[in-house]
Amino acid sequence: MVVAYALVEADTSDTSGLVAEVTDIEGVKGAHVVAGDIDLIAQVEVPNPGSVSQIITGEIAAFDAVADTETYMSMDK
Repeated sequence: MVVAYALVEADTSDTSGLVAEVTDIEGVKGAHVVAGDIDLIAQVEVPNPGSVSQIITGEIAAFDAVADTETYMSMDK
């Protein structure tokens, strides 16, 4: 199992709505609005690294409200 975190910079004031959309994606285990340089963090848990890319670049980054993403893969799971 691969665990990764997507740090998302949003281009919207409706971050709670974006969290709801992101958590509906299969493989996303949770998402939280955070304070700081980014607006939300999503945890992704999937069987392989290719699925991480598909979810983050293919689905999360595709939302109109998403301005940018950064992906961090867990090394200890």
